Amino acid sequence: MLAHDNAFGRRNLGTVVSEVLVLVVSALVFSMAFPGLVLSGGFGALAFVSLIPLFAVIRRTTWALTPFYGFLFGFVFYLMFNYWLKTFHPLAILIVPIIKGGEMVFLFLALKAADRWFRSFGYLTQAFAWLAYTYVSQSWFAGYPYGMIGYALYQYRILIQIADITGIWGINFLMILPQTFLGAWVGDRWRGTFFTGGRGIFGSGEEYFRPGKPKMTSASLSAYLKDQRLAVIIYAALVLGTLVYGAVSLSTWNAMEPDRLWRVAAVQHNSDSWKGGYDQYKKNFNIMRRMSLEALRYEPDMIIWSETAFVPSVSWHTQYPSDQRTAALVDEFLAFGKSLPVPLLTGNPEGVLANPDLPPLLENGEWNRADYNGVLLFEDGEVKDTYRKQHLVPFTEHFPYEKQMPWLYNLLLANDYNWWEKGTESTVFETADGVRFSTPICFEDVFGYLTAAFVRTGADVIVNMTNDSWSQAVSAEVQHVAMAVFRSVETRRSTIRGTNSGITTVITPTGRMVNPMPPFVEDWRMYEVPVYTADTYGNTPYTRYGDTPMRLISMAVVIFMALAAAWQAGEKIVERRKK
Repeated sequence: MLAHDNAFGRRNLGTVVSEVLVLVVSALVFSMAFPGLVLSGGFGALAFVSLIPLFAVIRRTTWALTPFYGFLFGFVFYLMFNYWLKTFHPLAILIVPIIKGGEMVFLFLALKAADRWFRSFGYLTQAFAWLAYTYVSQSWFAGYPYGMIGYALYQYRILIQIADITGIWGINFLMILPQTFLGAWVGDRWRGTFFTGGRGIFGSGEEYFRPGKPKMTSASLSAYLKDQRLAVIIYAALVLGTLVYGAVSLSTWNAMEPDRLWRVAAVQHNSDSWKGGYDQYKKNFNIMRRMSLEALRYEPDMIIWSETAFVPSVSWHTQYPSDQRTAALVDEFLAFGKSLPVPLLTGNPEGVLANPDLPPLLENGEWNRADYNGVLLFEDGEVKDTYRKQHLVPFTEHFPYEKQMPWLYNLLLANDYNWWEKGTESTVFETADGVRFSTPICFEDVFGYLTAAFVRTGADVIVNMTNDSWSQAVSAEVQHVAMAVFRSVETRRSTIRGTNSGITTVITPTGRMVNPMPPFVEDWRMYEVPVYTADTYGNTPYTRYGDTPMRLISMAVVIFMALAAAWQAGEKIVERRKK
């Protein structure tokens, strides 16, 4: 027999098995809300109910099992949700679920504490704790917003228009609150009890969990809703307000005339991103050159290629040519870019001297070289401007703990991971005809704060340069574009995605995807990108303030929970002294 569950009887193996099964099913159903293995586009409605069992388990289980359940849920969900990471590297499909499972150990403990310490308002405290987690979990070195609950609604445009005020965070809160609320009721019904009295913080406390102390009654759902009618009314008002705001926003923005239409030819060359070497680089260049010349016949204002579309570094090979054929290919590429009558935007690594005081080739035969994941803009016969990626993919592009964890650093290097240098500027490109745009590279567009910073700096269009071809999964590409949808709504700026293999499309300020190109095909397409300038339309509240409100909310949650923990500790000390 396992440990006692205090007032709720003894816990045996069957009890634990039932809770584990419920959590696993909850994780699997939650993963199906997103584009994934079962549904390439996902079924977002599942995200409104799939976590109710999770909160029911947290309510009925013990403290001792809570950390294990947190790790289990996080591991299973991300194993299913990010199944395509196995294509990237066997380590990746383990690293991500382990990290996210580890994060959820702390999340589940916080949720358990909220449920026990704030019985009357436990569900509300849980909702804020979950919201704070979604922010904090994307804010450290291994921050990874994939799987955030709000992103499941990328197709429900009327519900996501509030993102221009709250960012993704307001949508997360509206989706999680009813599930913490109903999870409490389901948890009580599961064990056949419902709590109605007590003292302590907000009319609750540890006395609920001692034999003979709690008052328990049976409660139907209607009785529960009636008892919590004020909370239900407030939530219904929030949802109604969200729907009204969404309908008005969609109507308003659909009727708005953009400042101009920017004709952009997007080239999707669909290359195997794992193949390297001169022959592959030459083949890719020939494909992109051919399709770009075809597009010129339709008079585009600009041509865009994808992230690292041309792999040999222009900056390195023009200054420190070491391979004659590669240097000649770089010269050919430069000549082509400079010869075009319209701007060409392409991803290209920027190689620089790692130590400017040393020669490019060191005495030990190693290159004195560091690389940035970069973007080049060709216009008027020259390389006009560049951008360096600021937010690097953890573990695969960046690992800052070489001294603290040399074993992991060396393991990653031994598994062919290589590091990029970090850029520091939110570059805004401007074409000769006055279009101002910024280029978040690949993973960068999953972070709202970065896109908001680009727009605050002056970007009127977002051009996402990405390469997800390595995933070999349509669902991985849809997961990525689903998050890009929110960046356009948050900033009310159009996005055009220049991708290797998909999803190449335009996203309007209402989050509508226009004429997406089929993934994993070699093609090009002309897009008329609506340009909305800050001079005409201003900046949204989210653009102006970014994630600052979420930082404050997260700090408030931490302080509130710390004070509650201190209160509980004080109560126990007082009770021990009474004895």
